[in-house]
Amino acid sequence: MNGRTILINIFRWIVLLGVQIFLLRNMTFYNLSTPFIYVLFILVLPFQTPNLLLYVIAFITGLTLDTFYDTLGVHTSACVALVFVRILFIAVSLNRDAIDEPEPSLGNMGFRWFSLYAVLCIFAHHLVLFFLEAFKFTSLAYTLGRTLLSVVFTIFTVLLVEFIFHNRKSA
Repeated sequence: MNGRTILINIFRWIVLLGVQIFLLRNMTFYNLSTPFIYVLFILVLPFQTPNLLLYVIAFITGLTLDTFYDTLGVHTSACVALVFVRILFIAVSLNRDAIDEPEPSLGNMGFRWFSLYAVLCIFAHHLVLFFLEAFKFTSLAYTLGRTLLSVVFTIFTVLLVEFIFHNRKSA
């Protein structure tokens, strides 16, 4: 990664975590659906980012959110799970050496690929997040419902941000 890419990603990290912490933290719909826009930062990290660095970035991102949300490692675990699914999905769906695009964004990869990628990663993130938050299987239906509604709301928010801020690649 060059210096410009690093600065863009640091700015993206600060903005998305700031929006999550200061704007979306208390935005819940009937305590069922919560948007987590900060996952977009991890989703669009460049393809060339080493896996170990991805895990470190996810850990720091989750730890930062745990500090502001006053949770004990819930976001950290969920972010690490998201990176695990991200690495697996990219390894299965793409040849990493033949990728011409710098990052897995909507404009670079297309709607179908990015949507599937985002849904799988965000579902894994939310599943870990809400099951660790509840920490009991007696409320399985409630936790799964909350997970699915939050996934829908987060996907909508992520796709909206991607449509607004990422240009389509020129043909």
